[in-house]
This record gives sequence, structure tokens and C-alpha cells, in this order.
Amino acid sequence: MALRWLALPLVLMTGSAFAAGCPELLQGQMLALRGGTPIDLCQRFAGKPLVVVNTASYCGFAPQFSGLEGLYSRYKGQGLEMIGVPSNDFKQEAQDTAETAKVCYANYGVTFTMTRPTAVRGADATHLFKVLAKQSSTPKWNFYKYVVDRQGNVVASFSSITKPDDPDLIAAVEKAIASKP
Repeated sequence: MALRWLALPLVLMTGSAFAAGCPELLQGQMLALRGGTPIDLCQRFAGKPLVVVNTASYCGFAPQFSGLEGLYSRYKGQGLEMIGVPSNDFKQEAQDTAETAKVCYANYGVTFTMTRPTAVRGADATHLFKVLAKQSSTPKWNFYKYVVDRQGNVVASFSSITKPDDPDLIAAVEKAIASKP
């Protein structure tokens, strides 16, 4: 384990492939919404089923935070992880990180991982969303959902109108949970 950790900083500086076992999707870091500490995506999510969703505080779909939290609570005991990525790409995110945090944590009771706001589309998109787009499609709007298996591959993606309790989304989550690391 120590060798893998020691190799990580070198990889980040050179842009080379990460140590064996880290899929392309999870290569890199993002900043946590609370506190702004770096989240090493590989360390945190490698080998785990994952739901990734781009969010926005002032979007009409923001009430889906409650449903996403319910989905996460239902399956986290089976290893499911979830990461919400606020973005102002569709001009509906708060300009203040504290306001974004209030919407997520105080208004909707989110307990899954949330990042600081970042781009999810185009040339400025964070690496995570560039790879999601390559494997599936670019988010068409806020609350676009991606279900990722334990190998870091997109199993399915869902539009904003797909609610977190949709049977097809649940089936995709269960498929990701059942996948082999």
C-alpha cells in the first residue's frame, strides 16, 4: 500500500496513468464542498459502485437532492457511493460556496460526498466529467445522473427528469453494486 501512495504524487505531476487499479474515470482530485479539502477520487471511490450527479442549487430539479439522499441511504450499506458535483454551467448555481453548502446540507440533509462547484461541460469540464462524457454523454442539464460500476465504467446515464426512485435507475444501481471489483 505504501508503494501505491508514494507513486500517486508522481503520477499527478506527470499526468501518467495512475497505479494499477485506478480507472481513468477516478484519476484526479476535486475539492470537498465543506472545508475545501482535496478528495482523491481514486482513494475514495476505486472499487466501489458510484452514482455521479451534477447539481445546481437554484434548479427546478433541486428537490431531487432528497431522493438522491434516499437512494444513497438505501444502498450505502451495500457499498454504494455518491458524489454530487455542483456546477454553474446552466446558470443555476449559487455564486457563494456557503450558499451551495446550505442548500445541500441544511435544506436537503445531504450526507453523500459533495464537491465545490466546477465545470461539467466543455473544455473546462473537470476530468471526471470529461471521462463520463467519453463513456456516455455530456450532461444536458442539471441533475444528470451517471451510474458507474466497480471497475469505473458507466453502466447507465439518466436525464434530469429521471427521478432517483425510478425503477430503471434503481436497476442500474443494483447492477453496479453486483459488479465485480
